Amino acid sequence: MKNPTTSAAVTPSALVEEAVDEVRASFERLCLTAGLATLTGMMEEDAARLCGPRHGRGGDREAHRWGRAKGKIGFHGGKVEVERPRVRARDGGEMALPSWAAAVDEDLLGQWALNLMLMNVSTRKFGRAVRLPGGDIPAERGAGVTRSAVSRRFVALSAEKMKAWMAADLSALDLLVIQIDGIHIAQDLILLAAVGVDGHGDKHPLGVMEGASENAAVCQALLDNMVGRGLDPAVCRLFIIDGSRALAKAIRNSFGRSAPIQRCQVHKARNITERLPKSLHATVRRALRQAWELDDADKAETLIRNLARRLEREAPGVSASLLEGLDEILTVTRLRLPTELRRSLACTNIIENMNGTIRRICRNVKRWRDAAMALRWTGAAMIEAAKGFRRLKAHKQLPSLRAALLAHQAECAGGAGLDPVREAA
Repeated sequence: MKNPTTSAAVTPSALVEEAVDEVRASFERLCLTAGLATLTGMMEEDAARLCGPRHGRGGDREAHRWGRAKGKIGFHGGKVEVERPRVRARDGGEMALPSWAAAVDEDLLGQWALNLMLMNVSTRKFGRAVRLPGGDIPAERGAGVTRSAVSRRFVALSAEKMKAWMAADLSALDLLVIQIDGIHIAQDLILLAAVGVDGHGDKHPLGVMEGASENAAVCQALLDNMVGRGLDPAVCRLFIIDGSRALAKAIRNSFGRSAPIQRCQVHKARNITERLPKSLHATVRRALRQAWELDDADKAETLIRNLARRLEREAPGVSASLLEGLDEILTVTRLRLPTELRRSLACTNIIENMNGTIRRICRNVKRWRDAAMALRWTGAAMIEAAKGFRRLKAHKQLPSLRAALLAHQAECAGGAGLDPVREAA
């Protein structure tokens, strides 16, 4: 550690920061040293397997040693020089060492660039993010850490990950719940994202689609993509949305008229109270909360209709909005789900948490050039958000949802023309 200066200007916090920097640099040197030692050992094992032991004799060797050569591999945003053994085959051609090929082929710099971008490190600061054994150093020419080089790596890797993710097979996922919500990226750009919850309560980002608005075409395109990737439309699932009519129409077009749809109660309550005088906010919120908590859907509906009648004189438009989509607001109640599970599935909190991660990651972008750029960033952010997904809080009660969905599907199959949600109860 550097000797601390005796100047009065040096504060204890500065000394602590200096000590932390020294420890971090020492740890990084240790990681690099250990990593290079391991790689060197693996390359020597590969060479020994092909050529036999050093100075050994034998006529059954596939190849023989051919000196050593220097090469570079990525480490923490920079490149370090490594000396590797060379092996020559009997026909005279050089043979690749599997360990060296793996170290070179893996895009460590690209992954590093992707991680920094997702952590909101500006491309202007990438040079300062490079840490090699000698401490912080400026990026060397050709090191692959210039602003433009890093941007290219991020574009290439995020596009590759996005393509693979949007083509991934969904048929093996036992999804009981699908939440869909729109994310406003720019004035004329919205991204529609979907997240699923399986029978164990684990959450899965399913897909994203871009459009100028949350219209029927965009909604249908997202659902068609998921169905094309193996999402069986014959399986009954609970869909949770924010209240978009276009989305509800697309869901029923793809998964049938009887598909159970739960509109977010939080969005509904917010939309209602925002249109009312502040003097009525507490009363309306209390009445809605009382209705949401009831186990009996008919009683909950009666309570909401009574509230709408009380609001007719002061706010007739709000009264009508309160009754709009009432059946879909009470879907989880009509399915007779346990209270804790009902609370978890009565709103779009699952996807809203992911949307928060997307907004945090995308805030470093000052200007969206096109929809493809927005898709790449959003897709990368959704994959990143998935790393922090927690199991659904009420996951132990999911068997009751599975049973309710099966009963709902059976009722609808046996009663043509009946209200599917009501009859499921």
